[in-house]
Amino acid sequence: MRLLYIVATYILFALLFPVLCVHRKTRHGLMQRLGFYAPGDLPRGEGPLLWLHGASAGDLLALAPMFAPLRRRFPGCRIVLSTMTDSGHAMAKDRLAKQIDGVVYAPYDLWGATRRAVRALRPDVLVLEYTEVWPNLIRAAKRSGARVVMTNGRFSPANVGKYRTLFGLIGNPLEDMDLLLMRQDEESDRARSLGAPPERVLTTGNTKFDALAAGPAPEDEALRTALGLSPDQPVWIAGSTHEGEEEILLQVYQRLQKRWPTLALVIAPRYVNRAERILSLAKEQGLSAGLRSLGNPDRAAVVVMDSMGELSRAYRLATVVFVGGSFTKRGGQNILEPAGQGKPVLFGPHMDNFKDSVAVLEGNGGILVADGEALHAALEDLLANPDRLVALGARAEATVRQISGASERNAEAMAALRRREARTVSP
Repeated sequence: MRLLYIVATYILFALLFPVLCVHRKTRHGLMQRLGFYAPGDLPRGEGPLLWLHGASAGDLLALAPMFAPLRRRFPGCRIVLSTMTDSGHAMAKDRLAKQIDGVVYAPYDLWGATRRAVRALRPDVLVLEYTEVWPNLIRAAKRSGARVVMTNGRFSPANVGKYRTLFGLIGNPLEDMDLLLMRQDEESDRARSLGAPPERVLTTGNTKFDALAAGPAPEDEALRTALGLSPDQPVWIAGSTHEGEEEILLQVYQRLQKRWPTLALVIAPRYVNRAERILSLAKEQGLSAGLRSLGNPDRAAVVVMDSMGELSRAYRLATVVFVGGSFTKRGGQNILEPAGQGKPVLFGPHMDNFKDSVAVLEGNGGILVADGEALHAALEDLLANPDRLVALGARAEATVRQISGASERNAEAMAALRRREARTVSP
């Protein structure tokens, strides 16, 4: 069965290779993706090597709260991150560089590439985040003697049948995992139903909550200036928006502007290459609009963020926040990030990828709105009642603080696994 998967991956790779080489997210790092590393790519040292893998920039940020707990429990360890996307690689080298020992592109899940990568990195522990179940990589790590751990584990209920069919065809990679640290009890139940050994499955929570638990940071005056915002004006930030949502947001904003003429709207699209399109939409509706990259020199009422990595900082400046991907079928985006900054958070009905966040935040500083009309009504109510708005923001921040701790639990579970192994091999 494993041979079937090995052959299938090579056939699929041959078909997809031309696309992978030109796609904006995956066109760099070919040699590393094939398991070849140049001198200086990998950290040197004698301590245990912890290889943490996340598919994209957001996944790496979710892993980041574990760095310090892991270093406390694995003294002298080296932490290497791997990712699939160019944006994730760039973000790790920039924002996470001081906390890690190296960052590489993840190998394609090919038999040869994964074996070469494992031989080069020689990991003591391989940590796979979210749903990153790569059979060849898992198998190569296990054969090398590494321990394989899933963190922030999630199996969508809609995909359980597909996973079961796939595992039946290629062999069950969950059986090769030493620990499956799941976000919720429901996720743990699904992992067991898919064949994960029950004693290896634990519910430890979601580490992305920990990154938010420190509470709101001071407002960023440099960014406020770059966005062309005044200190005393109310600011509505619409974060991580997707195609089809901006039209709704701009229509709502036009209605709100009649009552609150100083209200600013900052739109941060999920993909910054859509910024010019959003700028045109705003102008087509008769609104003044500017770009963050140009400093919004005309102090336009609508500002489009065409920069990377600044949304979290921008949330500090918000009066109220709407998080996108939720009026479309994209499954939502991170609503806990603005909540951790002490902001009331509104979101649409399509939050399938963030159900755990909705369960935590709705009614605790988070407000679900069914459509544009409901969004307008909710924003109008909040802007008209500043005391309620502040109270909701405080409740959102407190809620995020209460759900933290997964990073410590995950690190302790990995350390306990290591201690058990040490006792097993001791004379």
